[in-house]
Formats: sequence, structure tokens, C-alpha cells
Amino acid sequence: MFPRLLIAGVRGGAGKTTVTLSVISALRKKGVNVLTFKKGPDYIDSGWLSLFSGKPCYNLDTFMMPTKTVIQSFTERAKGYLSVIEGNRGLFDGLDAEGSVSSAELAKLLRCPVILVIDCTKMTRSVAALINGFTQFDKNVDIKGVVLNQIATSRHEKIIRESIKKYCSVEVVGAIPRFKNIKMPERHMGLLPYQEHEMQKEAKEFINRVSEYLDIDRILEIAKNAPSISFMKKKQKVNLIGNGLKIGVIRDRVFQFYYEENLEELKKYGAEIVLINSLEDRTLPEVDALYIGGGFPETNVSYLSQNIDLMKDIRKKAEEGLPIYAECGGLMYLCKSLITNEGEFPMVGIFPFRLKMFKKPQAHGYVIAKIIENNPFYEEGIELKGHEFHYSKVIEYETLPTMSFNIMRGEGMVENMDGAVYKNTLGTYVHIHALGTEEWVKGILKIAKFYKEIKNA
Repeated sequence: MFPRLLIAGVRGGAGKTTVTLSVISALRKKGVNVLTFKKGPDYIDSGWLSLFSGKPCYNLDTFMMPTKTVIQSFTERAKGYLSVIEGNRGLFDGLDAEGSVSSAELAKLLRCPVILVIDCTKMTRSVAALINGFTQFDKNVDIKGVVLNQIATSRHEKIIRESIKKYCSVEVVGAIPRFKNIKMPERHMGLLPYQEHEMQKEAKEFINRVSEYLDIDRILEIAKNAPSISFMKKKQKVNLIGNGLKIGVIRDRVFQFYYEENLEELKKYGAEIVLINSLEDRTLPEVDALYIGGGFPETNVSYLSQNIDLMKDIRKKAEEGLPIYAECGGLMYLCKSLITNEGEFPMVGIFPFRLKMFKKPQAHGYVIAKIIENNPFYEEGIELKGHEFHYSKVIEYETLPTMSFNIMRGEGMVENMDGAVYKNTLGTYVHIHALGTEEWVKGILKIAKFYKEIKNA
């Protein structure tokens, strides 16, 4: 009922994204209707998966979402498709020694066959030992095949294949050569977002070349033979609290980090999404709330700062009480200024923070935050689970605004606090997933409705 497979690596950087994109490309060439999922709180890989599948990519995260919600989200969306799930980091890497929230745990939860990607650089027979370690480590994880990556020569491949055949119980379903001077585009957070990559044609050609080295018929067979999985959803009537509301979303080459589910949840409750371009639009359209996701304002900062008209309009609307929810890159945009290696650039100026970009991450990982002050979107006492990943840091402020989050796990913005509030604007480094934090969508729609009523009174 749900043909599927999960592609994992023996470690981060083993090549699983390249292999996943190649599998998607090869399956689509065979006419297979593919839907993609990304394990973990990732936006960039999800964007590439969406580009190659031609459909939205969804995230499955057992930290930010309850396990029942993960199963429900998968089964609701996967019916009628062959699902390809990309793991994150190494297969068994999680938050602790038990491997909680790892790709392996997701594979077990969804009873999903696993294709393991191995970087074979400077290894031959040891690859077989590595495979046996992975297959024996947790026998409830169903590793069905391996893809050998970074194969140097035909002799290199021959020794590895013979070793696997002699010592291992899994089969090789692909052997990818080491391509010289060709790879997916990268930057400090990993892959370059496809929205910024001006050589999408070249990237697709590279992935198509890689797909030629996969046994796609065998991979397809593995996916089709995945064990049955079912989940009975409780039928519940949706209260269309967002009817008639327009939610502005700044989504462009600068701000592209959005969980697709967040936008779908807003629409599910009846709201209309109005897309805005931070580089091209000079004023905000008529909206009842504004949502600014993450992205890379630092790499587009000179262009952002040149669009003074839009920044002035956003600041004016914030003063008038427009509800604004800004995550990470969105928060950076709303601050006083941003310092990069190009210099210091003025931003919108709603929050009094000067931010500076650093070469190393200033925070990276899962977050638990407790709401300690009422704010326009969350009630006091609520606990949020989210994710942070940023190279920027607050280095100066004149007066600290109201901070509504107490960070119990993670770094936050300043002094283990986050969630800066000014009137109906909230800025945070914390990314949340709407399926794990239903208060988020209800909070946005509630304050948007209130703002609209006051505005039209």
C-alpha cells in the first residue's frame, strides 16, 4: 500500500543526498510517481528533493513531532506514491547513546527498508566489515542494500564487491565513481539552496549521470516489497478560523526556509497565503499577518538593504500592530543591522539588535523553549520543541526588548532567552514545525483575526 524506502549514510557527508536525488531522478524516468520526505529539521535538502520530485517535500521529525503524528503525516500523504525518505547524519546517530530521534528509529517506526550509502574512499575489504557492523548493530533496522560511493577505479570496485559478496548478507545496488571537479554546490550550512543555485541545469545533468550507476530496478523492487503499514486517522472537523484572512509570506531566494506543512496548516484552517518578494516588492500587500521564515539574508544583505521602501513599510506596519512572526533569517532581517564580511548593513530595525556573522555556527541543534511571557502568538506556560542553526549572533543592543522564551535546551538569542517581542511582532532563532506545535498556527490566525477586526472597525 505504501511502497517506500529510506536512504541513509554511514555518516554525514557520505553522499546520501546525491544518491537520493539520483534515485528520484531514475524513478521518475521510469514513470514512477514519487513523493519525497526528509528526516530531521532540514530545509536545504528538502528544497532539492522537491525540485527533483516536482512536488513538495515533507519533513518527518520525531523530536519536534509526536510519533503518532509522524506516522499520520506520512500515511496521509504517501498514499498513491512511491515514497523516498532521505535520512540525516549517520543511520544510527541520534541525541544520545540510545540513538533517539535517529534515522534508524524513523525507519523502524515506518517499517521502512533502508538503502545504506558508504563513502568508500581509501577502503576496500573494510567496507564489508563496516556493513556487517551496521547490519548487526540493530537487527530491527531492515538494511536491504548498499550504494558504494566515491569508487576510485574498476579494481577498487571489484575488490569491494567481492568482499561484500563473501562476508555480507546485503546486496550492492549501486557503485558511483569519484567524479572529478563535479559535485553538488555547497556553502557553510551544507548544500547551496537550489533557489540560489544558478546552475540547476548542470546539477540535474550531474544527478542524471550518477543515476546511471544505480541498479534502479532492484531499488524499485525493494521499495515495492516494503511491509504493510497502516494508521487509522481520527476524523475531526476543522474549524475554519482562518476564513477571510490573508497571511503574507516572504518567500524568495533570500527567505526560503519553510516547512511545507506550516503553510499547508494555515491553508487548512481557511487562510489565504500571499507571497511576497523581499528583493522586488516595494510595499507589503494588504495582509492580516506576516510570516518571515529563515534563509540566507547574509549572502543577499546588500540587495536587501537597497530595498529601503519595503523595509520602511514593514517597520511602519509593525508600529501599526500588524502581526509579524519571524524565524532565524526573518529575525535577522527585522533587527537594527547585520554585520558581514562585506560591512555593516541596516535592516528593518524593529528590534534593537546588532547582529554579526561568524565563521562557525553559533548554535546548531534541537531546542526546548518555555513561554515565560505572554506574547501575540503563544500563551505563557507552553513548551515548544524546535530547532536552531545560525552563524549570526547578537553582539550589541541598547535596551533589551521583552524576551518571551526561556531556552531550556539550546542557545537562544541572549542569555538563554529568545522570542523577542515588540507590539505584535515576534522574532526568534527557533524554527518550529506546525504539526508538532499546533499552538503556532492557531496563534497566528487568532492575532491576525483580531488585527483585521481592529483595522476595519
